[in-house]
Amino acid sequence: MLVWLGGLPELDLFGLLVEPGMLGAALALLFLVWLLNLYNFMDGLDGIAAIEAISVCLGGALLYWISGAWVHAAVPLLLASAVAGFLFWNWPPARIFMGDAGSGFLGMVLGGLLLQAAWISPELFWSWLILLGVFVVDATWTLLHRMLRGEKWHQAHRSHAYQTAARRFGGHLPVTLAVAAVNLFWLLPWALWVVAGGLSGGVGLLLAYMPLCWLAWAFRAGARE
Repeated sequence: MLVWLGGLPELDLFGLLVEPGMLGAALALLFLVWLLNLYNFMDGLDGIAAIEAISVCLGGALLYWISGAWVHAAVPLLLASAVAGFLFWNWPPARIFMGDAGSGFLGMVLGGLLLQAAWISPELFWSWLILLGVFVVDATWTLLHRMLRGEKWHQAHRSHAYQTAARRFGGHLPVTLAVAAVNLFWLLPWALWVVAGGLSGGVGLLLAYMPLCWLAWAFRAGARE
């Protein structure tokens, strides 16, 4: 995928244009591997991984339309449609599950779409990254806390913020709906603001992610079970 895309293009980092070069290609590789795995980690509630994919893809298609690159909206719209067909059976209480093959596929493809967006414009890169905020923040926060305690991060556990929230609110459906609401009413407006040029990508990412980090802390993401 990285060879096909050509690695990572020049990015706007807080107003400074950065040429990633070979280091950027290595970081892009780590990013794809991490996104593949984090999507697998976050696929622990009925409907949550499907809702995330649909929200991000529809939001990404809207970003392309707003930015004038509407021709690129076809792939995310097709992916959202496919996942919507799956969600019919995966809606809480689920009758089928996507498993590692489904979640890993979605993580890799969404990562590829994000890197493709970076080649179209730096603003689209940051906007796609904002749209993925719920999964990126929860999984990364949880992993870092487990690693800092010396735990085996790759072992199965139930310490993600979304898992704690499901236990606290008594089911999968409230959390899945909350993820959809956060994506629609919080992350999408920030992404649209960035792609419209009203805010730099790095600043928009920080402002969008700060409340998500607070939620990860409030729900004790990564805490010892």
